[in-house]
Amino acid sequence: MGKNMIVAQSGGPSPVINNTLRGIVETARQMDEIDTVYGGWHGIEGVLKEELIDLSAQCPDEIALLRTTPAAGSIGTCRYKLKDHQNEDFDRIIDVFKAHNIGYFVYIGGNDSMDTANKVANIARERGLDVCGIGGPKTIDNDVGDSEFKLIDHTPGYGSTARYWSNYVQMANEENNGSCPADPVLVLQAMGRKIGYIPAAARLADPNREMPLQIYLAERKVSIDEIRHNVNEMLKEHGRAILVVSEGLEIDGLEIPEEFKVRDSFGHVMLSSSKITVAQMLTNALNDKEKFKLAVKGAARCNVSGTHQRNDIIHASNVDLTEAYYVGQKAALLAAGGEHGYMASILRADRENYTVEYGKAPLPEVANSERHFPKEWISECGTDVTDEFVKYARPLIGDNWVSVPIIDGRIRLARLNMSKEMFADQKLDAYVPQADRS
Repeated sequence: MGKNMIVAQSGGPSPVINNTLRGIVETARQMDEIDTVYGGWHGIEGVLKEELIDLSAQCPDEIALLRTTPAAGSIGTCRYKLKDHQNEDFDRIIDVFKAHNIGYFVYIGGNDSMDTANKVANIARERGLDVCGIGGPKTIDNDVGDSEFKLIDHTPGYGSTARYWSNYVQMANEENNGSCPADPVLVLQAMGRKIGYIPAAARLADPNREMPLQIYLAERKVSIDEIRHNVNEMLKEHGRAILVVSEGLEIDGLEIPEEFKVRDSFGHVMLSSSKITVAQMLTNALNDKEKFKLAVKGAARCNVSGTHQRNDIIHASNVDLTEAYYVGQKAALLAAGGEHGYMASILRADRENYTVEYGKAPLPEVANSERHFPKEWISECGTDVTDEFVKYARPLIGDNWVSVPIIDGRIRLARLNMSKEMFADQKLDAYVPQADRS
């Protein structure tokens, strides 16, 4: 008999995160080194509370349906950060590992999650436990790893969100083209606090640059006067304009007051949850007739895309789904092989004829990493991305639609058995995570 595994998820979900989970579970079931696979209910918080779902005992058909079940409803996620001073939390995790014979800990998430996986596994080893810590990459922002793409080429989740934006901008362009006498300017806000991979994907909707499209990335601070000038120049030429802006775009002259911002437990500004958005502020500024006059009649309007950017399985990329599964499989194989301290990774094997291979990146190198959008991929004018970015991102969005099972007109989503009998017996006293104590 092998030791048991805990797999958990952290941070914002993605359309394909459950397929990474599926890859881990289905692969681990075949490994002699791994006995039971437990899921931490709502991430590391479930580990702390000893709420462990027996994934090995779940119906194989439901596990298979994780492929086209988006977001993180299967075993839940969290935004709980393990900080260095929270010694009681680390003690508790070690106690849970001991109580349930845990030899493998796999954490699916972004850069903060890789930091958690690294800390937890290292502390367990320091205290004499033979625990193998592995990371499973996930982030729609594509900001895990290095800007040279040597540690990881891209993260599962990004390809699907990029495809969503490619499709969304095409459809928004159709409406804007038809309604431009009344609404000549359309401002679309994309996720991305600090990094512009998501708004950059808007260019995939128009690789030949035929739309009146401007893209403003978080990496490039701009002034409201520059935007107004750019908009009017486009209106004079095309009669309409579509602007895609990062939710974290800094606009000189339109700063969001600190009291309007909402932050998560990691200290990150949750811009889509804040009291005012960049898109709405920009739209108001473009419609402020006392300070600005559009070059054509009509007004600007805005659309702020919400969490469906990361939970829309209909717009998911088949390429992304496949890679999410195999990176999960790689994580399970690394764990079973005892390769502690690595994150499973996707590496581009051939840049001309797109193929990938699955490798490993040292957790200390990706923990809390923040890859940047390459400066050379931002156009000289600052309102577009280059063909080199299009060449990089185009293979990730795939070609065909995902085949989603439908029963009686409704999507057939995975439904894991969450009865009391499917949770591991709790062997320890009840525990309240340190950061949750009042």
